[in-house]
Formats: sequence, structure tokens, C-alpha cells
Amino acid sequence: MILRMAFALLSLAVLAGCGVDGEPVRPTAGVNVGVGTHGVNVGVGGGVRVGGVNVGVGVGL
Repeated sequence: MILRMAFALLSLAVLAGCGVDGEPVRPTAGVNVGVGTHGVNVGVGGGVRVGGVNVGVGVGL
């Protein structure tokens, strides 16, 4: 479920980034891995940048 959501966000960001719907925007993506006293934490995120505005979504696993 989480991987499907991450793949869908990445797909939308790539589609928007190629300029199909108008002016191209810059897609962003990232993965975070952290190790602490409570175990291993993993998070994925993606978004787009239009001009000076960033819109993003992140999910922690």
C-alpha cells in the first residue's frame, strides 16, 4: 500500500515535470532512513516545485 502510494506520487511528479500539462515543474523525491533507540525508521516523500512554491507529501513507514 505504501509503496503503491509512493510510486503514484513519483509518477505524477514525473508527468508534471515533463511539461505535458503546461510549463514544466521540477519534481522532487527523497528517502530517509534513521536508526534510534526505538528501532529503524524509514520515510519516503515526493513533491513538485513550481516557481518559488514547493508542494510535497511524505509517508513514514
